Amino acid sequence: MPDIWRMPKKAPQSKPAARPDRRSPCPVACSLDIFGDRWTLLVVRDLMLGRSRFKDFAASPEAVPTNILSDRLRRLLEHDIVRQLPAAEGARHLAYQLTEKGEALRPVLKAMRNWGLEWEEGTRTMEPLPKS
Repeated sequence: MPDIWRMPKKAPQSKPAARPDRRSPCPVACSLDIFGDRWTLLVVRDLMLGRSRFKDFAASPEAVPTNILSDRLRRLLEHDIVRQLPAAEGARHLAYQLTEKGEALRPVLKAMRNWGLEWEEGTRTMEPLPKS
């Protein structure tokens, strides 16, 4: 069996029971159900680059439509990948911040960035993903 399919050496802490709305118990399928579309990981990327407000995500070069952006932020909130907080003291606008679960996607995005740089001609990084 290839190493990619083996359990990590450090087992994650106990998890809640499986959700009944999942199409299968496969962790790849479950992950793709959350962020396997063309927009969600771009929002996570923007959060990792320090962006935090709806208008910041909407201004990204990929130009995610605002209705889709709203849906993806809602999904990230539902899955505890992001949290909402006031954008500033006393502000009525909200900002978004990655949770610990969301930060755990950092190596996934770095691996995707590195793969794209190595294998897809003409790609380049706009900004480095900060370490944390």
